[in-house]
Amino acid sequence: MVQAKTWVLTHHFEGFPKDSNFELKLEQLPEPKDGEVLLEALFLSVDPYMRPFSRVRMKEGEVMIGTQVAKVIQSNNPTFPVGCHVVGRCGWRTHTVSDGTGLTCLLSDWPQDVSMSLALGAIGMPGLTALYGLEEVLGLQAGETLLVNAAAGAVGSIVGQIAKIKGCRVVGSSGSDGKVAFLKELGFDEAFNYKTVGSLEEVLKTASPDGYDCFFENVGGPFSSVAIPQMKEFGRIAVCGSISTYNDTNPQTGPYPHLTMIFKQLKMEGFMVGRWEHKNPESLMRLMAWKREGKLQCREQVTEGFENMPAAFMGMLQGENIGKAIVKV
Repeated sequence: MVQAKTWVLTHHFEGFPKDSNFELKLEQLPEPKDGEVLLEALFLSVDPYMRPFSRVRMKEGEVMIGTQVAKVIQSNNPTFPVGCHVVGRCGWRTHTVSDGTGLTCLLSDWPQDVSMSLALGAIGMPGLTALYGLEEVLGLQAGETLLVNAAAGAVGSIVGQIAKIKGCRVVGSSGSDGKVAFLKELGFDEAFNYKTVGSLEEVLKTASPDGYDCFFENVGGPFSSVAIPQMKEFGRIAVCGSISTYNDTNPQTGPYPHLTMIFKQLKMEGFMVGRWEHKNPESLMRLMAWKREGKLQCREQVTEGFENMPAAFMGMLQGENIGKAIVKV
């Protein structure tokens, strides 16, 4: 019998998460039945969505939601033989008994010199989010100018690189000088630290005097209020995240963009990556091909130790990571 370590949500978050919101527990797992497998986590993901989704998808006392790369160590399911590696929404736990529902095998030709942790990042959900936001929501075209905020994060850094692959001009905003340097390494045409600029409006105008065709929105709040008036007529906005509002105890209010959207005839669409799940196999192969061709750089911030899951999660929400935040068991 295997003993799993799990992190449970003791109380729903009020404001920014605290250590007291989490409790490390041990769970005795049964032997896998017919059709079931036993998984051992190798890498776990911490992502911004966990903060708002925990409120609507979880009850207090449940294991924290999340995705992991795991190895099959026992199997009574021929689809997932012992030794194969899968991505699964198993939550914050070291071991899981699964009937296979929701498990996805890693690409069969996954290169040996590419860390499997990238299946939680650039060659996984964040990479797919970037790709679908650009292609399915924005319909980004060569020669257009794209603005992306939280640009040094797991999604934003891939957004900018794919836009460059597509022949676009890219302007990125991030929250430290180190992140700005990273964006320059990635080939962003313009990058700035929104925390140190004198005027966000002026820096956006300077970076693209003619405005922006597309805006990949990860932040929300005051940034959005300043950015939307900088859009070109018929501009398109993909709303992927709103991390500046996730920890608010009181909802932010105004200014409101409606007149600007009317006068400039803007299109704004929220989206979640699961809408295009049927395209994932092909899309993951495209992302991996860009990685192997050297067109996609995949920066990770790896925290060692399952016991550090809450610290990694809170650090990610504070913007400590460059690229994808990962926990290695």
